[in-house]
Amino acid sequence: MVKEVFNRYEKKYILNTKIYNELILRIEPYVKADSYNTGGKPYTICNLYYDNQNNDLIQKSIEKPIYKEKLRLRGYGIPNLEDRVFVEVKKKYDGIVNKRRIALTLQEACDFLDKKIRPSVEGFRKNQVLNEIEYITKLYGLVPKLYLAYDRFAFYDKNNTQFRISFDYNIRTRRTDLKLQLGDYGTTLIEDDVIIMEIKSEEAIPLWFVNIISELKVYPKSFSKYGTEFMGFINREDYFNVR
Repeated sequence: MVKEVFNRYEKKYILNTKIYNELILRIEPYVKADSYNTGGKPYTICNLYYDNQNNDLIQKSIEKPIYKEKLRLRGYGIPNLEDRVFVEVKKKYDGIVNKRRIALTLQEACDFLDKKIRPSVEGFRKNQVLNEIEYITKLYGLVPKLYLAYDRFAFYDKNNTQFRISFDYNIRTRRTDLKLQLGDYGTTLIEDDVIIMEIKSEEAIPLWFVNIISELKVYPKSFSKYGTEFMGFINREDYFNVR
């Protein structure tokens, strides 16, 4: 069954390849791989971000307000029109992330977001999520603005499936051909030696993980894939630098 509502803490870290390799060795006794990582291979996540013509949502997000929200269409790999994708509303308030999503076929999702044709779904919660997506889309006048894809390795704590660690790399973006089914190509966003680690947890972070990142001197650092792309887009230069 697809989980539709999430409430959790999220933190991001920026790693280089050397630290990443050491960290993977350290966490191995405590974690199991995500089911999408079949055969020890990464899986691709592709996103289509929505905003209005003035880019109000991403500009507000960059200002790091106490509350922010965004709408995206997410798929795994390169979906065709009959494959399942997720329409997601993601909100953050005072450090806590709330994500509400609904699973649809890509065709249903495109019809819903772009043509305002509401899909027929059963269940109060699913219809509630659809109502929220309709509201935010109409409120801001949202349209497709950015395609963003990356490759991911993800792991769960063996003893606490609510604690998740993901590693994203090969981030690529484009502002044309804004359809998930048109391929996962795009301009590389950051250096090859950079991996974005993110932890997600509905509970306290496990002590074993705290000890490992402390020993490796790995500290949280704010990072937004969409925000980084947008800043580069408006400045017409690559400003991102990993130290």
